[in-house]
Amino acid sequence: MVLLRAPWVLATVVVMAVWYWRGSRRPSLHAVPRTRRRRTLPWRGACFGAALVTLVVALDSPLERLADDYFWAHMLQHVLLMLVAAPLIVLGAPWLPLFRPLPLRFRRGLARALVKSPTFAWLRWTAAFVALPSVAWLLFDADLGAWHLPALYDLTLRNTAVHYAEHATFLLLGVLFWAQVIDSPPFHSRLGAMQRVVFTAAGMVASWLLAIVLTFAGTPLYPVQTAERHGGISALADQQLAAGVMLGPGSITYTIVVFYWLYAWLAPEELHGRRARSRSALGSSVS
Repeated sequence: MVLLRAPWVLATVVVMAVWYWRGSRRPSLHAVPRTRRRRTLPWRGACFGAALVTLVVALDSPLERLADDYFWAHMLQHVLLMLVAAPLIVLGAPWLPLFRPLPLRFRRGLARALVKSPTFAWLRWTAAFVALPSVAWLLFDADLGAWHLPALYDLTLRNTAVHYAEHATFLLLGVLFWAQVIDSPPFHSRLGAMQRVVFTAAGMVASWLLAIVLTFAGTPLYPVQTAERHGGISALADQQLAAGVMLGPGSITYTIVVFYWLYAWLAPEELHGRRARSRSALGSSVS
């Protein structure tokens, strides 16, 4: 039986799942009678659920133990957090479902304070600044590069708090990054289709640069994590495997988003026509 390394991760995920479910439920009472609605796949809920599962796999599974011994496993954690869980959270758009279960009076007071209170003017300015596409891109890629500096990386292996801080910034800045190219109601990106292609492709190139450095380094860059004691592979081979994780699985999300927005840019009428037909079908099913 495999014991969980961090039970609090699973506990947090379960609480978030229940909270999201409560906020996503439709009211049982309606002001006016209505016809039977056509059933639709709750795909946003499925995306958010998949994101929560990904967090458990990355942080509270045997992968967490392997990450203590192998650099490639540590890199796989990073890929799962930044390039799987983060975009799935953005697709899941959990912001309103997580907000609705709060008491109504508290929600109104909180919204009023955040939007109008001079006390939180600094927070509004900071949020608007970090939400700029250029700033979001820079924060995301600078964070990726900084945590892979040998000194900081070695510190994450020695200090649990720093290790969790690393994972937290990967996830949070990952959400900020992908929100620039994936609409997450009620938030919508200010970038056009071709701008999203360039934004995403630039992020992919930045990750490739890190992978290239790891691939062609003649000596291990992370002496603290020596895999020779744990599995028979050399530290240099372990480092090259990590580069392969970044170049292979780490490119999948970037590629999907780039090709989607290329299609949206090259065939806007067809894409918009499909969206209009979907809205029309949804409207007819509601009425």
